[in-house]
Amino acid sequence: METRAGDPGAFAHFDLDRVPSPAFVVDAAKIRANLTVLRRIGDASGARVLAALKAFSMWPLGATVAHYLDGVCASGLYEAKLGREEYGGEVATYCAGYKEADLPEIAALSDHLIFNSPGQIARFRPLLDELRAKGATFDVGLRINPQHSEGDVPKYDPAAPCSRLGFPISQLLPEHMDGVDGVHMHTLCEQDFPPLARTWAAVEPMLRPFFRQLKWINFGGGHHVTRADYQTDDLIAFLKQVRASTDCDVMIEPGEAVALDAGILVGEILDLFDNGMAIGITDISATCHMPDVIEAPYRPAMLGEEDTGKPVRLGGPSCLAGDVIGDYRLPGGARIGQRFAFLDQAHYSMVKTNSFNGVPLPSIWLWDSESDELTEIRRFSYEDFKTRLG
Repeated sequence: METRAGDPGAFAHFDLDRVPSPAFVVDAAKIRANLTVLRRIGDASGARVLAALKAFSMWPLGATVAHYLDGVCASGLYEAKLGREEYGGEVATYCAGYKEADLPEIAALSDHLIFNSPGQIARFRPLLDELRAKGATFDVGLRINPQHSEGDVPKYDPAAPCSRLGFPISQLLPEHMDGVDGVHMHTLCEQDFPPLARTWAAVEPMLRPFFRQLKWINFGGGHHVTRADYQTDDLIAFLKQVRASTDCDVMIEPGEAVALDAGILVGEILDLFDNGMAIGITDISATCHMPDVIEAPYRPAMLGEEDTGKPVRLGGPSCLAGDVIGDYRLPGGARIGQRFAFLDQAHYSMVKTNSFNGVPLPSIWLWDSESDELTEIRRFSYEDFKTRLG
């Protein structure tokens, strides 16, 4: 899997020695620029734009996100609480499987409560009715599986055969839509507009009988709308057309697009030796700090990587044999103590970090490339590692 981002932007001029290693550095100015694009799409199309916290939930920027967008989408209780506490606007919560004990609190936090199957809606209907009778106000949504694949990587394709995500559209019956206010679909991953248009063309005829009862249609995330080559005008026209033809409100849930090219992960080379090629041990771990490098897998872009020279295989300090990031030609050649940075690490990497093997978590810094102000947001300690498990 090849990342379609990796523009260094203002980070090309950032001094990596200004922060400790390892460290995430997020550019607030780039976040604002991305949010400006998303706000323009919402204003021009009439669609509501929600930030997907699963991709980027650096809540010290919650007020900034709230200034531009209509709210957030959450994946369960904790994200719903974070969205309500630290972000403005509405909260749309979807979870593949809710626990009954969590539902009262989730319903109190959410404007839109989206279920993965009609079975869960039916099973929890008495509880939902009880919560509404007590004053809770929320819409009920159903995630559908369009059964139309556009994903390049099967394990990242929610419409792959036997997927657990969403109710198969081919099985949808009128009784399944009883009490359903909206439908949600999410089948894209780092994609541009044509896959969305093709997905809607495939699913629209089967949803058409329900348009009169629906209040909203949510097209989920995976829209790479802040990428320079994204067909923004086509998306705006599409969202306007869907609103007009269905008489429904329309939502999109960009996550990666909020933080695209807005963050780097700074690291340092700890050791170098030869084992058939140059091997570099770094204080950045793929398995702890960038799990998608192994899970996707993909090769993160490096700030200032050279086109020529001998490559060095970089890996982390953990005991996992597969803790390998990739082969790189470092600027000026590799040396012990050298700082380097991987690009486009604000989304997904930050939310997926872990402390396997006792590997320290990167500190988190907020930099504003317009003012050059640099602020430490969080530095993690041994206590953060220790208290996770006791």
